[in-house]
Amino acid sequence: LCCHDFTITSDMLSYQKGGTVENAVDSNNSKESIGRHSRIVRIFLAATVGMGSALVLFKNRGAHQEAVASGPSFMFDNVPGGMMGSSHHQKSKPISGLTTKGYPPLSVQQEYWDDLQKIDWKAVEADMKDILTDSKEWWPADYGTYAGLFIRLSWHSCGSYRTSDGRGGCDGGGQRFDPERSWPDNTNLDKARRLLEPLKRKYGNGLSWGDLFALAGTVAIKESGGPVLGFCAGRLDFEDNTQTRALGPTPEQEKFAHCEVNGACKFPLGQNTLGLIYVNPEGPMGQPDPQGAADTIRDVFGRMDWHGRELVALIGGGHTVGKAHGATKASPGEKPSACPFAPWAGAVGMDAVTSGIEGPWTSEPTKFDNKYFQYLVDFEWEPIIGPGGKHQWQVKGGNGPQAPAADPASVAMQNVMMLTTDVALMADDEYQEYVREFAQNETAFFEAFAAAWYKLVTRDVGPVTRCVGPKVPPAQAFQFPLPAPSKKLAKTKDVKTDLGKLMKKNKGTEAEFLRLAWQCASTFRATDYQGGCNGARIMHPPGSTWPINAGLDHMIAMLEPIKEKYGKTLSYADLIVLAGNVAAERIGSPKMKFCPGRTDAADGSGWMLVEYGNTEHPATVDDMIELYERRGQSAQEFVALSFAKFHSSMSLDLFLKSDNASGVYETGLKYYPELRYWSDHYAAAGDKEYSEDFAAAWTKLMNADRFDGPLGNVCDDD
Repeated sequence: LCCHDFTITSDMLSYQKGGTVENAVDSNNSKESIGRHSRIVRIFLAATVGMGSALVLFKNRGAHQEAVASGPSFMFDNVPGGMMGSSHHQKSKPISGLTTKGYPPLSVQQEYWDDLQKIDWKAVEADMKDILTDSKEWWPADYGTYAGLFIRLSWHSCGSYRTSDGRGGCDGGGQRFDPERSWPDNTNLDKARRLLEPLKRKYGNGLSWGDLFALAGTVAIKESGGPVLGFCAGRLDFEDNTQTRALGPTPEQEKFAHCEVNGACKFPLGQNTLGLIYVNPEGPMGQPDPQGAADTIRDVFGRMDWHGRELVALIGGGHTVGKAHGATKASPGEKPSACPFAPWAGAVGMDAVTSGIEGPWTSEPTKFDNKYFQYLVDFEWEPIIGPGGKHQWQVKGGNGPQAPAADPASVAMQNVMMLTTDVALMADDEYQEYVREFAQNETAFFEAFAAAWYKLVTRDVGPVTRCVGPKVPPAQAFQFPLPAPSKKLAKTKDVKTDLGKLMKKNKGTEAEFLRLAWQCASTFRATDYQGGCNGARIMHPPGSTWPINAGLDHMIAMLEPIKEKYGKTLSYADLIVLAGNVAAERIGSPKMKFCPGRTDAADGSGWMLVEYGNTEHPATVDDMIELYERRGQSAQEFVALSFAKFHSSMSLDLFLKSDNASGVYETGLKYYPELRYWSDHYAAAGDKEYSEDFAAAWTKLMNADRFDGPLGNVCDDD
């Protein structure tokens, strides 16, 4: 049995059955998996830590256990500086915060933002460098360094991001929760998180788990001699797994993204195998088929917006340092969802089992270089069954390069190996071209990898305007940067006057101008901060061609004379939003504050990622609810926006009393309890509250993409 029969004393937690603890004093256990014992432990820990007591968890009871002390002093005193430079302390200000489900209350977000300003990133990096070579008995460092482990931690946390709905990734630190933490692909990453626990405690709330996950691999790459582009900080941690349950396997995932055959899962899922980050490393359905693996790589990585040269650079760089673990066919132990207090409690060191595949990729697994590509080009590879019972590849005849044993104390040597998904890069003509380029030109590889790695760990943070820290690089293409706004902006009052005249002349167009602004702004996703009306991308493909936007080109054409009148001082993005505001006020909304300064994108590429769910009207009420939650809206805000359709409490009340519920939207308002509650509320509240709440929800959506750091908005003071 796991996680049972333990006793608690004033200074020690001791399991009668033994086992490790994974961050028992943080929020790593999902709400679903926390049982009665866990709650007792948390109450005890909160009490003892609150009294300032020294607490020792799992006093050394075997190879998998180590004393972890909490107290007033920590390691890493007087350490040298490093890559990250000095912290940029900014004057703290009230934040607008993130309202998406799964984030902590606004007061906690404010504390995080205040503490984030105090983080000395140079010191954090120096501390992390010390951890890299501080090998622990309960999980010895391969080759004397945790670099490979930390690179895997970053990749498997940040790499779960998918383009379909913007979920996954390092933002939120979702790997602390089920289902992610129990994925087979994340076996033994509880040890990496445990290694980072002292840093989390030392730097407190301002150093989030999300930032730690992204930074760990970045520092490991640099310390191994690899290239680093920079670092974007500011990831607020989730308080639970609300936003990550859809990654599966869960009922939520089955509801919106059913996988008929695991191993052949389709879009909108990111991976093709539930429980893995991307694809099966043994090959399609566990078969060593390099060509088939290349095809699945192109499909699956494409769902995460990885293509061609950057994809090959990322795979090669991720497999340059460290090794895979599959020394035997033994089980790695129970997963965290089954055993939260002693997860993955199998063998350690040279006997460790993680993926079941065994061996390093290069002869120098602590050095970041281009040997991975050279070996793919220079040697012929053949499939074998490794000691862990899994398909892997060796140099034909077994006479290839060798690396030292992972245990620095051993004099043994070990053959290098490749995965089926590595060999696949030579089976595909396009990928092979890049493999050969990187094998011959290490500088080209380093440049491509630095950009790819930064994209991997930053993809889900959104535009560069959400990044903070002293080493944020210039905006990258994947962040879809916009031009700076004009230094001189048109007077809002004058533009509103012209819009009023336009609508008065063209009676009955208010609904279409509302629709134009809504379709422009409602593409915003709070899951990855993509979409929104800033950029006016609704004017360009793909958004302009979506069926749901049919006819809106006519409304944009009606705005052209006003745009021409004000020239560069008025962007189409501002004009579209302001037209929606004026239209809303003409149907009864109170006057709304307008925050100018949006700019126009040169094309619609920034909307390529938000097509899923936005090209047509939702097919079901569940789809509609998923969309508004993805936007970061509450049920109350969504129902308040119905004022644009009903214009008064009386009209809403008459609808609710009628038999009319012909569409998905109407069905949701009338028959879904979470929406019906607020429908009844506004039907009885009167026009003043109904219209004011509409104006607040509308303004929030129109300004949702006006970022000022990770939790701020440039329109907060407007």
